[in-house]
Amino acid sequence: MTMTSPTKAPEFGVPYTAQRARLRPSRFKPGAGKQLQGGPFAYIALAVVGIGSILPLYWTLVAASHTQDEVLASTPPFLPGGRLMHNLDAAWNQAHLGQAIVNSVIVSGCITAATLFFCTLAGYAFSTMRFRGRSGLMTAVIATLTIPPQLSVVPLFMMMSDIGWGGHLESVIFPTLVSAFGVFFMRQYLSEALPYELIEAAKVDGANNFRIVLSIVLPVARPAMMVLGMLTFVQAWNDFFWPYLALNQQNPTLQVALGQLSASYTPDQSIVMAGALISTLPLLVVFVIFGKQIVGGIMSGAVKG
Repeated sequence: MTMTSPTKAPEFGVPYTAQRARLRPSRFKPGAGKQLQGGPFAYIALAVVGIGSILPLYWTLVAASHTQDEVLASTPPFLPGGRLMHNLDAAWNQAHLGQAIVNSVIVSGCITAATLFFCTLAGYAFSTMRFRGRSGLMTAVIATLTIPPQLSVVPLFMMMSDIGWGGHLESVIFPTLVSAFGVFFMRQYLSEALPYELIEAAKVDGANNFRIVLSIVLPVARPAMMVLGMLTFVQAWNDFFWPYLALNQQNPTLQVALGQLSASYTPDQSIVMAGALISTLPLLVVFVIFGKQIVGGIMSGAVKG
């Protein structure tokens, strides 16, 4: 005769469901949730990727510290030389990089600040507000990503000329104050990270939309804003096509000024590389200062829960 063990009575003060949860077999394997340990293959792959990422910057430094004959020799140098300061000074004076850097800082800073402001507001509206035509407007915003930028160059150039902004920094700043990618990115992030119940509770307490955005939306959206700000700043800093068409040689951005170094019939490649090194240093400084926040924003967008 088979004997069955009697069911254990629930403990006093402990819900029965909690006891069942303790007795239920776990769905996770032993060791789940622990930090994964990288093997030799992982370290080799990371080393290859790291070297491949640093190699272009290192070659720029090497080429900028030698003469053009040494750079173009059949056996190019692999170690930095002693002409770095000479080439940096030549690139700075030939291309007038001082004014160009100031213009690039103004353009990139204005575009980044405006993109973060408008895209965050638009992402909040598309993710939480209910209004007529919301889906159609969002579809139209996404559809603009499929249009090549070259198609809008001619009408945009004519528009800037009619306004009187030809050759001025306004012609580069205002057409890029809002990006469709930024609106879509902030909308997707806020849809996942911003609880709708929190917005409703704030409205019940009497908070208006401005107060909600200032006290709730901006703190929640800060990680995504750091990532979007970094991407926007780098894109605006490295933009060459439209600033080359909209600005003149007397009022260029940094990338347009660097184009003057290689515009001659026989450009000095070492000086060109020195100019490229100057244009890269501000981006490295920005990443060093805000790198922790940017990586934290990327990780918070990748890990949910």
